[in-house]
Amino acid sequence: MSNLINEACVKSHQAWVGYRETTYKQRENLLVAIAREIEALGDVLIQTAMEETNLPQARLTGERGRTCNQLRAYGKHITDGYWANACIDTAIPDRQPLPKVDIRKVNQPIGPIVVFGASNFPFAYSTAGGDTASALAAGCTVLLKAHPAHLETSRLVASAITKALVSEGLSEDIFIHIEETDFSAGKALVQHPNVKGVGFTGSFGGGMALIKYAQERAEPIPVFSEMGSINPVLILHENYDESLEQKINQLAGAITLGVGQFCTNHGLIFGLKGPVLDKAAHQLGTAISKVGIIGKMLHPGIAKSYVQNYQTALDQNGVEVVARSVEADEPGIGLIAKTSSATFAENKKLHQEIFGPYSLIVECDDLEDLLAVYEHLEGQLTSSIFIEPERHDVQKLAVAKMIHKSGRVIINGVPTGVEVCHSMVHGGPFPSTTDGRFTSVGQDSILRWVRPVCYQSFPDEVLPVALQNDNPLNIARLVNGVWSTAAI
Repeated sequence: MSNLINEACVKSHQAWVGYRETTYKQRENLLVAIAREIEALGDVLIQTAMEETNLPQARLTGERGRTCNQLRAYGKHITDGYWANACIDTAIPDRQPLPKVDIRKVNQPIGPIVVFGASNFPFAYSTAGGDTASALAAGCTVLLKAHPAHLETSRLVASAITKALVSEGLSEDIFIHIEETDFSAGKALVQHPNVKGVGFTGSFGGGMALIKYAQERAEPIPVFSEMGSINPVLILHENYDESLEQKINQLAGAITLGVGQFCTNHGLIFGLKGPVLDKAAHQLGTAISKVGIIGKMLHPGIAKSYVQNYQTALDQNGVEVVARSVEADEPGIGLIAKTSSATFAENKKLHQEIFGPYSLIVECDDLEDLLAVYEHLEGQLTSSIFIEPERHDVQKLAVAKMIHKSGRVIINGVPTGVEVCHSMVHGGPFPSTTDGRFTSVGQDSILRWVRPVCYQSFPDEVLPVALQNDNPLNIARLVNGVWSTAAI
């Protein structure tokens, strides 16, 4: 372990000892200040990110807005107090046959968190992204390992976080920016005894390596890794009508959006053999064939992997090309392929995510065949259905299968554009994430970084503020089984 990593982890823990005692309002003020300082970076931040990621100005401007709105939303959620799950069961000293003591519970931060910046979202999933924002909101300190593909962008955002900490009178070590780019630095961070949790968005191999590091520790820690998804869409329309035509256009846009470099990109399309699927495939192929080179991919490593992975898929027996936006095998081209349900079920190579603007159509014999083949899939972030609105029985039949494979199920829509809200689930069964009980987007992402602590027979003055009788935070609490904001 390098001296730099050890020193950073020691400082982070020392800072956490004080930061964990901050009020909910202080944490909200910090998150709002971070958003303000990021916005103050202005065009320099956008231009730097454009140079490092090949992403366009409009996309990055929108992502910066999302990131700052997310920081403010998490701050407000902290002061609302719902995340704390404050529960109070008051004493009943004369209960028979035994008296009942006073028992209270509230969520508390777990400690320093290592966050790995993501390559495809330099703002929203990186330095001040969802993992960092939710950890700070929970009362945890953060050790951010910058992604080497956009290091200067990460430095700029880190400087904004530092300014915010200083302006709020808090320790600069609450957030520490790590720029070591080798794999050993990541392993050292995860395995340092001061670290208590990990947030990661990236490849399956990277996420599983972090889990292995965490399990090798004397004290294993939680690793929340988002590791990819092929996000199947089921085309169950009985008729090829204007409604389905619009949905296919939306699907084509989702596949090519951001050069396909979204974790919610549709990489798989299930449909029923017949004229409806034939027309839908033709329309989708026509749309893809017109886009040409969609754009530069994020960095050379992703570009190389995309070409290798789609070449491997197209080389499989029983796979044919429906359309490609450019004839040459180059990064950034759109591709639609097609295979049968039998071929797909037998060939696990076709189940793997191809990170880029590629999608595979699977032609199924009937609905029973389609649902049976869908069962072969591993866990997904999302699954979608295109279907006529009034066909509720078929919708229910499909959804009954899909909820066991996916964290988010969508009817007549696409999953790109993950809304930051209380109801969002951006997570799913393994291997899309390492723990499908949690989300990495939305206010509930805070719950990854806390644990419940029970306080029994405490004097009121010693209790955490959230559990004190007068309810000075004015938050909702479960008091003797009934939600209430009233004092006891």
